[in-house]
Amino acid sequence: MGGLGPGIGGGEYLVIAVVALLVVGPERLPLLLRKLGNWVAKARGMANEFRSSFDEMARQSELDELRKEVEALRTGQGMHALGADADAAFREIRDDLNKPVNPPMLSAPDEWPDSPPVMAPLETPVAAAPPKAKPRATPARKAPAKAKPAASIKAASGKATPVRARKVDL
Repeated sequence: MGGLGPGIGGGEYLVIAVVALLVVGPERLPLLLRKLGNWVAKARGMANEFRSSFDEMARQSELDELRKEVEALRTGQGMHALGADADAAFREIRDDLNKPVNPPMLSAPDEWPDSPPVMAPLETPVAAAPPKAKPRATPARKAPAKAKPAASIKAASGKATPVRARKVDL
């Protein structure tokens, strides 16, 4: 469905625009289009208002119908007895559910067949004693390295620079 109605396409809109331009004139055409836009907006507003009120009435009637059904269920109106057959079926189901469960005893055959077994029994390995835990060796502490004398350290320029010794605790 198009803008103004069914069956109006781009070519028809072009013809309508040319006729409006010739009849009304270029100086009054913007005013005419503005008024036409206001009328279309009012028509859409009324249509939306009508649709929303119609939806509200439909929703209200559904709610009224549901209220009547709930009230009928509360008072017991419209409830019909199921009959003797249904009562008997329900009694039978209840009795079946309340019966104690006694599974049938399965008896073993008197003799095993003479055929050899499908799979030979697996031999169980003798459990070996768990390995003893080895005591953890503690690492020996190394002696701190001796500091080189300050006179032996030379800078990149070749001059000896004094170096302060730092005490390092290990």
